[in-house]
Amino acid sequence: MINMDAILHNQFGLSFKVIEFCKEVETDIEPQFKKIDSIAEYNQLKVLHAMQKNKLSDVHFAATTGYGYNDLGRETIENIYADVFKTESGLVRPQLMSGTHALTVALFGNLRPGDELLSPVGKPYDTLEGVIGIRKTKGSLKEYGVTYKQVELKDDGFDYDEIKKAITSKTKMVTIQRSKGYLWRPTLSVDQIKELMSFIKSIKKDIICMVDNCYGEFVDIIEPTEVGADIVVGSLIKNPGGGIAPTGGYIVGKEEYVENAAVRLTAPGLGKEVGATLGLNRSILQGLFFAPQVVSGSLKGAVFASRIFEKIGFEVMPKSNEKRHDIIQAIQMKNSENVIAFCQGIQKGSPVDSFVVPEPWDMPGYDSPVIMAAGAFVQGSSIELSADAPIKPPYTVFLQGGLSWHHAKIGIMMALQNMIEKGNIKI
Repeated sequence: MINMDAILHNQFGLSFKVIEFCKEVETDIEPQFKKIDSIAEYNQLKVLHAMQKNKLSDVHFAATTGYGYNDLGRETIENIYADVFKTESGLVRPQLMSGTHALTVALFGNLRPGDELLSPVGKPYDTLEGVIGIRKTKGSLKEYGVTYKQVELKDDGFDYDEIKKAITSKTKMVTIQRSKGYLWRPTLSVDQIKELMSFIKSIKKDIICMVDNCYGEFVDIIEPTEVGADIVVGSLIKNPGGGIAPTGGYIVGKEEYVENAAVRLTAPGLGKEVGATLGLNRSILQGLFFAPQVVSGSLKGAVFASRIFEKIGFEVMPKSNEKRHDIIQAIQMKNSENVIAFCQGIQKGSPVDSFVVPEPWDMPGYDSPVIMAAGAFVQGSSIELSADAPIKPPYTVFLQGGLSWHHAKIGIMMALQNMIEKGNIKI
């Protein structure tokens, strides 16, 4: 019989006290795991059906170069994504370098000088500040004559009165960030997003509703495109890439808006017809196939971390028994020392660069030093176990990812062990 405790102690340096404590945590969260497995099974069937419907074959894995004309694999990928998200059209490309880039393409493709962009959910993620022009940046929407407004969230949800006041004849698009970013707020559920979009459309029916879906794919059995979103955007090195896609992003939604984004990505008159895939089709497709299972492992890790830190007296969001709407677990660490010790412990538990010691640094696009732990096979891959935090009050660390539950588990245990060894906490 395998002595797992001895392996965890001898090979990974975990104390028996930490091991026993985490066993108790696992017992506490068993009911949540059953719910996660049920959602994963549904989404696995959804992806499988989309691939079968589109007659996916190994011919679609072939590489194209140059202009990429007649890339059958690229077209099939985009049809599969459209079917998975139950929408009219998809743009899925390795040329979309990140979630921020995909959002930028969607924004610039669908907004024109004199239009206004509204965020009804407060400030967007830090890296979008430069894109919008909240922070002065070359090439921003502001420089192109697109104005911007935002309405802050209230403690109990959306501020409908202020949203109604903010919408004018100039308001062309609203951007709804599903995930919390670096904010201490609940992630928006698909039902909440539906309610918000219905309200907005009742005021001005031709407003384009765009949802930043990063970190949210396959966490639930429905996606925002199924409840009225005109366009939904995400990154392939987060949930839908399954940890296998080496780069890329996706834009799905109504054909008109997706085509507008495609024209911005390539050139007017070319749109979706060009773009070599360079042999990446198989990785993108295989990543999508694995994504429901990978997301389930990530969610289990988030629940595990939430319960651990609940038990030792830290504020967590969401709580371990709450329904989840993205893969992110936020934990208020009380001070910078705890943040750094936690992130360095996550790094110790990584398969790649486990020997590296992350330190806070002035990362471009952020207003304070940031520490990031990510021993990933794909650089910046947030579906792989990672943790990051701005070094500023309330010292909240954001944990996400885990290609498997078992890796997420040991990584989080090593973070806990590192915090104990540094004298920051006791269990």
